[in-house]
Amino acid sequence: MILGFPAEFYFFVIILLCVALFHNHVLKIALTGLVIVSLYKIGFSSFKTGFGVDGFTNHLIHEWVIITNLLLLLVGFALLSNHFEKSNVTEVLSSILPKGWQGAFTLLAIIFFLSTFLDNIAAAIIGATIASKLFKKKVHIGYLAAIVAVANAGGAGSVLGDTTTTMMWLAGIPPIKVLPAFIGSIVALLFVGYFSAKQQNAYQPLISNVESKHGLDWSRVFIVFIILVSAVLTNILVNLKFNHLADFFPFIGASVWVALFLLVPLRTPDWSLIPAAFKGSIFLLALVLTASMMPVDKLLPASLFSTFGLGFLSSVFDNIPLTTLAIKQDNYDWGVLAYAVGYGGSMIWFGSSAGVAVSNLFPEAKSVKRWLISGWHIPLSYILGYVAIVLIWGWHPIPITN
Repeated sequence: MILGFPAEFYFFVIILLCVALFHNHVLKIALTGLVIVSLYKIGFSSFKTGFGVDGFTNHLIHEWVIITNLLLLLVGFALLSNHFEKSNVTEVLSSILPKGWQGAFTLLAIIFFLSTFLDNIAAAIIGATIASKLFKKKVHIGYLAAIVAVANAGGAGSVLGDTTTTMMWLAGIPPIKVLPAFIGSIVALLFVGYFSAKQQNAYQPLISNVESKHGLDWSRVFIVFIILVSAVLTNILVNLKFNHLADFFPFIGASVWVALFLLVPLRTPDWSLIPAAFKGSIFLLALVLTASMMPVDKLLPASLFSTFGLGFLSSVFDNIPLTTLAIKQDNYDWGVLAYAVGYGGSMIWFGSSAGVAVSNLFPEAKSVKRWLISGWHIPLSYILGYVAIVLIWGWHPIPITN
């Protein structure tokens, strides 16, 4: 203990500061930090699963499903986004979306809607892919941050839209209990959507009525549809029928890859994208694994104020272990918690898996300073959304056992 805090926390803070200051070396920093924390835990501390090498091994066995699932989704959805880009759907959208900032806002609303039933990673990647085409690859950092934010906002109120809400569903929390998160999410969408759309329109207006030299590639449209449906149906099936097996195999991520391979006869994915997507994903996985080793055995008592703070904490401390701790602690208002940990991670680019996925497509977004300055509207929208939930819904904690 140093000044009342375990040494691991200081290691983690240093890792996050280095990521923020040296954004061109984030992978090296995350991996180095993971090795240092792992060695420290093995030699001088302990894991929840035991001591030394055995404790570390048991910890990896406990975490491998979440880590593998994230890896499969991040890399798999990178291939999916390439299918989507080559399907020429963007050209169709360009003739449908309104002109001016209203078109940029409408795109964000579409991403929000997609994330209510798709994984927020997929919604964010699809949205970023569309934006890249519609804005001639000149996408404002503030708008990229907004894409991540609305994807996280849409997923916050749905047990299908975010890993954290899916975890709540697996724990026995009825899907209806996370719906109040949509109160805050809609407020956040309107606030972020307006200001980020204005930013993007001033930076690079939307290209409307683009005439495509090629028609829709229906085979690729079909592939994208089947992959997304496969992920959604697998999520539902595992939660309803095979809940007891969810901790033993990465079903959702595996379903995406099974669909990808089965559909190769129609169109072959661009396998050359895998190395870059894999490299970008390893950064997030290293942070998630390091965060899972932090000795956070207890959160502050569940309340409106402590849950509000979890939103800011989730922007630097991965929301998966935070949600795990909250479920163990119990007696939360699950809709309020879902909004806080789901949307709060949007404040910094590495605060959510959707943010990392979009930053892999747009490396210029991997700057905490630029993200915070350009995405100033996200912290404000988080506060406004949280106030809206408190005023309209209130605080209704319900034990999972009920």
